[in-house]
Amino acid sequence: MQGSSIQTSHRSRAFGIFRGPGKAAGFDQLKIVSLLFVVIFVVYALLLPGFFTVGNLLTLMRTVAVLGILGLGMAIVVIGRGIDLSMIASLAVPSALVLMLAASGYSVFVAIGLGICMAIGIGILNGILVAYAEIPSLFTTLAVGIGIAGVGQIGLFDYEIVSWPPQLDVIAWIGRGSIAGLPYSVLAFLATAILVGIFLRGTRPGLFVYASGDNPGAARLTGIPLRPVMVMQYVMSSCIAFFAGLVLSASSASMDTRIFNLTWIYDVILVVVLGGIGLSGGRGGVANVIIGTLLIGTVMNGLTIMDVSFEMQNLVRGLVLLLAVLADSLINPRNEETAQQGDI
Repeated sequence: MQGSSIQTSHRSRAFGIFRGPGKAAGFDQLKIVSLLFVVIFVVYALLLPGFFTVGNLLTLMRTVAVLGILGLGMAIVVIGRGIDLSMIASLAVPSALVLMLAASGYSVFVAIGLGICMAIGIGILNGILVAYAEIPSLFTTLAVGIGIAGVGQIGLFDYEIVSWPPQLDVIAWIGRGSIAGLPYSVLAFLATAILVGIFLRGTRPGLFVYASGDNPGAARLTGIPLRPVMVMQYVMSSCIAFFAGLVLSASSASMDTRIFNLTWIYDVILVVVLGGIGLSGGRGGVANVIIGTLLIGTVMNGLTIMDVSFEMQNLVRGLVLLLAVLADSLINPRNEETAQQGDI
């Protein structure tokens, strides 16, 4: 009887994150960031010429769509108390592979299928190294990302920029055109957000991600398979990044594999952390990613209109990321038990 009571207690702790302090803390930060977004948007609209125009707002939405999709993939991993620095490689290399295969005469189905297989392989490699070899995710995903990018640039592609072939025009709509004035790339972001939201809040594996991120010890006692759940997180992150790569390559009619060397991964982390998803795991959701994406996209759009240099924009990103991580450490502090569980 006592053992049953203890097991019930652990189960309550593992799944109580949906109603307990973790959710409240994330909600408080979500309100703060939402208010900050509204203030910045209104100030830009009133004082910045050219910001509050249909053309610029459409540009803003197109710009943040791919970043938001990547943020959703990163959110799954961070909620599970990890991090995925290989996401940009998962975006660039599998999607460039699809473009190359389609241009070489392979059918759209085969090309996309092989791209998905590569993305799944990247996720499985990350997951196995983190979950079973117990290598910290920070180092694992950084090494895997560099390796995959190198394989793509040296072993797979003749040119660093792979053009969009006419054979793939049947799926080009995911990154081009609009419906009722709303770009399809934004609709792709919204569709991904809905699916990720359903997964996280409405499925048992999604609950497992929250439970394993919130309290791995309690989750293990309730019978949750922690290692397979971790592998699943990285597979989902890689596949979402691959989808983002297809949207990006369709909208730009090419895939520049050199994108791995840019600062995109820091923008993705910034979106997730600033939106209120705690690095200590088990907190946050889709709403946090959406508001974080809108805030960062709006700030960067305004700086671009003001003709602020790229170097200065990077400085702003760095400072905001530093402040976001500091705020996260204050709002979602790591306790002794948390600190013992595989720092990212």
